[in-house]
Amino acid sequence: MIKHITSAFIFCIFCSVTAQDFSALWQGHFSYNNINDIAQGDNKIFAASDNVIFTYDLATNQIETLTTIDGLSGQTITTISYSEIYNMLLIGYQNGLIEIVDFDGDNEVLTIVDILDKETISPINKRINHFNEHNGLIYISTNFGISIYDIERLEFGDTYFIGNGGSQIIVKQTTVLNDFIYAACGSNNAVKKADLLSTNLIDFQQWQTLNNGNFESIQMVGDQLYAVKSNNIIYSIVNDVFSALFTYPSLVLDTKEVNDNLIITVNNRVYVYDSSFNLLASATTNAEFNTLFKCATISDQNIYIGTNSKGVLKTDILNPLEYEAILPDGPLMNNAFKIEAGNNELWVTFGDYTLTFNPSPLRSFGISHLDEEEWNNIPFDSLLTARNLNYVAINPFNTSQVFISSFQDGILELNNETATILYNTTNSGLESLIIPTNPTFISIRQSASVFDRTGLMWTLTSRVDKALKSYNPSTQQWTGFSFGELISNALLDELGFGDLAIDANGTKWIAGTNNGLIGYSEIGSRIGRIFSEEQNMPIPNVTALAIDDRNQLWIGTRKGLRVLFNTGNFFDNPDPRVNEIVVVEDGIPQELLSNQFITDIKVDGSNNKWVGTLDSGVFYFSPDAQNTIYHFTTDNSPLPSNSIVDMSIDTESGRVYIATTRGLVSFNSGGSKTEDELDSAFVYPNPVRPEYNVLGSNDLNDITKGVKIRGLTEKVNIKITDIEGNLVAEAQSGVNLRASSSRYNFAIDGGTAIWNGKNLGNNVVASGVYLIMISDLDTFETKVLKLLIIR
Repeated sequence: MIKHITSAFIFCIFCSVTAQDFSALWQGHFSYNNINDIAQGDNKIFAASDNVIFTYDLATNQIETLTTIDGLSGQTITTISYSEIYNMLLIGYQNGLIEIVDFDGDNEVLTIVDILDKETISPINKRINHFNEHNGLIYISTNFGISIYDIERLEFGDTYFIGNGGSQIIVKQTTVLNDFIYAACGSNNAVKKADLLSTNLIDFQQWQTLNNGNFESIQMVGDQLYAVKSNNIIYSIVNDVFSALFTYPSLVLDTKEVNDNLIITVNNRVYVYDSSFNLLASATTNAEFNTLFKCATISDQNIYIGTNSKGVLKTDILNPLEYEAILPDGPLMNNAFKIEAGNNELWVTFGDYTLTFNPSPLRSFGISHLDEEEWNNIPFDSLLTARNLNYVAINPFNTSQVFISSFQDGILELNNETATILYNTTNSGLESLIIPTNPTFISIRQSASVFDRTGLMWTLTSRVDKALKSYNPSTQQWTGFSFGELISNALLDELGFGDLAIDANGTKWIAGTNNGLIGYSEIGSRIGRIFSEEQNMPIPNVTALAIDDRNQLWIGTRKGLRVLFNTGNFFDNPDPRVNEIVVVEDGIPQELLSNQFITDIKVDGSNNKWVGTLDSGVFYFSPDAQNTIYHFTTDNSPLPSNSIVDMSIDTESGRVYIATTRGLVSFNSGGSKTEDELDSAFVYPNPVRPEYNVLGSNDLNDITKGVKIRGLTEKVNIKITDIEGNLVAEAQSGVNLRASSSRYNFAIDGGTAIWNGKNLGNNVVASGVYLIMISDLDTFETKVLKLLIIR
């Protein structure tokens, strides 16, 4: 009995934390197309996508979302259930996490980690399969058994391991009828039944086995009991006797009871029955909405169907022929591969290739474009059959013209979001790799494409001799440049090229897989590389490149970060080397990001560095990387995953877009690019009113606080005086930085300055009119702005 007593108290220690709200600085850009579960109640429909929730108000048709920005974890959701009694939404996750959204508490999210953190249960067995509410208790079906949760007291009770000998078995679903609990079980454990009035249900011997094999679901409907077996047959259960009623054409994916109705979902049809198993309605897929069904519920004479690609489809239960799609605005999928921001727009691709640059299996996915805060999802059948779409290059002289690399079919050109031409071996200078034993095989493996200052697009082709090519959109001229001096066998000696950066001297920097960092200048056809340990490269596999404002090259590898400080003498130096960044922590010098898998590097308008990693989130460093401004992870930010896929910075707005393996988010850093002149400089908020509550903060990195001055040139000095001419604050570009440890009250970050409203005496200024005098240190251009502060 000791074993059973231990089991009874296995989850009695309640662990819950309140999730944070990051909505001030962060924004979520999640996909809501793939619905994992759906629920109804309180005049709303609740839909769970991959790792986010949205609600649909049946009275107003209003859609609201719940994401990591609001405190959700970002993990994969497996099931949801709404409690009308307590006005709470329960969310179960694949990893065993449970979250509860309290709608009576301003949508507060409670995070429950008891199952997730339990070491005696294997991670593969912690999946939450179903919630069943009965008499104030939630019976949680998991891959190890059944756990009981008191929703009123917010604490766990007993846990039932109901397999033979008290072993852990998969429980898909439970229901309660006449004070008996029934469990649909996998692992060939059929249906388990026990008396809820028993005081010893932790004893596996109290659980009776009914029937045999694997069962997917079980539901009480009225006073009837129905169970679905993995052989696609639904049974009625009367006095523990199973009677087959119907065989479905495919696996039953979802079984629900709603208002004494039984709803069964298979991949192409939804069945709605009354409690006596009379078919009331049946909805099927159609040509307009080419998708698969996954789950369904009913409310107000409508069927709401969760799909794998179209969000939730609504149809009339009496005439289920036409559908209305219900879902929030968002990209096609959550697993973005490459993103490119600019001009207050964002392009997202989902093409993918492996770490060894293998394009197989080929991905036939569309692309997503965010423009003026609205998403346009362009389907694959509109993209001229271009597969494995990855890097995006926006023509800086014609921003409606976009080129997207295909790591199989060439380069796709779009104009005004319409695919107009696919460049391949028949109509361009692009080349396919050549396999001697199969010379007819075509594979044009394009990766990074970047525009230079003159309007030429430079692009990389893997496993061909002329790996670097340029294209002039104005003249439509292609030029290829050979890497044969370094790579003798293009097919075998280099698996693929990733990132591409162009410095101020026009040198092209290429990220190689086997050949490290490659530098190329078409002037004199000069080429070189840095790839060995003797050149201080930790590994010859380069994953990310970025040129900063000082023309220094920042290099990400699979084993750390390196910098080429002097890019100008690369070709003349007989032994070029890269350097690690050394920082001092607790008095001990150590290498920054040692052995970290760097996935991306970006430089913002203030020359600060954004570094993405494979499993440690995002680092935001000062220009020399000696100070860490932020280190964002899933623990302290709304990142849905610590695995960063790609990043991009919109220099117009200062917004940093971060693509992870579980979704896309953006962070408002507050910086912006510099301008050529001061004509557009302005200050905001203006006037500063008491209700804004923006003055006095010591953290200039929080751009929700403070007074901002935008539209600055590269080198300025700014003085703030009161109306009588007394100096209140002063800052200068390159000197007063937000990232500084000096804790300035006034700092300049690229094209934006931020003042916390404090004077030279470190006191918040009084109400009045203040003059902001801006001087360009190079051109001597000046501008004066007026600011009104009301306290």
